[in-house]
Amino acid sequence: MFTRLKQKWKVTNLQLVLVLCTFAIGGSLCGFLGRKVMGLANLEVNGWGILVYLVVVTLLWPLCVLAVSLLLGQFSFFRGYLLRVWQRMRGQKTGGPGPTAHNLAIFASGSGSNAEKIMAHFANHPHIRVGIVVSNNGAAGVLLHAQRYGIPTLIIDKNRFLTGDAYVPHLQEAGITAVVLAGFLLKVPLTLIDVFGGKVVNIHPALLPKHGGKGMYGKHVHEAVLAQGDASSGITIHLVDGQYDHGPQLFSATCAVLPTDDAGTLAQRVLELEHRHYAPTIERWLTTP
Repeated sequence: MFTRLKQKWKVTNLQLVLVLCTFAIGGSLCGFLGRKVMGLANLEVNGWGILVYLVVVTLLWPLCVLAVSLLLGQFSFFRGYLLRVWQRMRGQKTGGPGPTAHNLAIFASGSGSNAEKIMAHFANHPHIRVGIVVSNNGAAGVLLHAQRYGIPTLIIDKNRFLTGDAYVPHLQEAGITAVVLAGFLLKVPLTLIDVFGGKVVNIHPALLPKHGGKGMYGKHVHEAVLAQGDASSGITIHLVDGQYDHGPQLFSATCAVLPTDDAGTLAQRVLELEHRHYAPTIERWLTTP
């Protein structure tokens, strides 16, 4: 049973435990508050009062579950879950992306910590899902994250990607509508950008336009920030065009550069900003009219 739930909800073992705990605690809280409401109204939970009690707990249950989900870090899951329940009650179809849904391809070359946050954020979103994870590195840790979430993967050949069809036919066959770069170390060719025009997004670990361009990735960016003596660094989330780290900016966030910083400590604070802001920014970008 638990295996089927993991596959249905696309969650990890830990998330499954937290989701089930949220259901249990939220249900108990709902029952407790329902009895309190009945007491304040001087109503007994018997006879016709049972009907009133059922109405009260039905109204309280979503609020209780959402409150508990915030505490257990499962708000994204339950927001999507309750939206799907509401859609079913209204007779709307909820089984997979419809014509207005967004189907993401995440491109990553390394461990995929940002990619994993994005997978978790959209695991049960009613209108956005991760349809495929693409990597140029067959040993990349991001592939393990994709496996845990039940997301298909694609290992690409560098030459075909850069000088061939950029795997556009494969992405189109998978129904991809937007591309998310999350630590992807190859320059995205115009072949792909032209097809997904305006729907390719990247995150850069510095405040563009400073410290961007060819070779500016990973520790090289943070070393450049320190060498420049900048008082602050941060992240920039932007749409992708034909130039390195260029294109319209969607969001930026800053953090201080401390006198004691080296590239490693600065990188950690910048990574925290990436984890906090990338997935929500993608969601706003795709859902804001």
